[in-house]
Amino acid sequence: MHTHTDGFKSYFMAFAVLISGLFLSVQAYSKTLANSSSKNSPMIITSRTLELDDELKTVTFTGSVNAKNTDFLIKCRKMVLYYHKTQSASKKTPETGNKIDKIVATDNVRIIRAQGGEATAQKAVYYQKDDRIVLTGNPVIKQGKSFVEGERITLYLKENRSIVESNHKKRVKAIIFSKHK
Repeated sequence: MHTHTDGFKSYFMAFAVLISGLFLSVQAYSKTLANSSSKNSPMIITSRTLELDDELKTVTFTGSVNAKNTDFLIKCRKMVLYYHKTQSASKKTPETGNKIDKIVATDNVRIIRAQGGEATAQKAVYYQKDDRIVLTGNPVIKQGKSFVEGERITLYLKENRSIVESNHKKRVKAIIFSKHK
């Protein structure tokens, strides 16, 4: 006998699968950008222009920006990497380098995961220190026909949790299709 509770459990499980799949989609994006030393899957960024400003500690990619590795593709019109200089702790090899603080992708941002799932927004900001991504400007996360949208979507990657927020004009909306028949 199929009860109302079984239907609720089915939709709840579908929602959990949707959120976890979408979380993994954006997590793959941020982890690869944060760990630019990923040897198995290099990040290839193409754009019409690239501007490096060492005084401001920024690298700006503009015009049809594509950031790609084997796990995902990010498309936007502008991407800015903010960094700071680092110094090696070893006195034997006093190397300096750069560490990314945050990455800001703007204007028609699309994050497409190779294994399925897509996030869209007008702005996506990855904060390295907090391991957090904030999507704003009509953010939507899709997996198949299912999706969730709100005014602001924040993904706390270390904590494996996310918050979808609304404002007084637009409420959070989730449409979930069950894979069980």
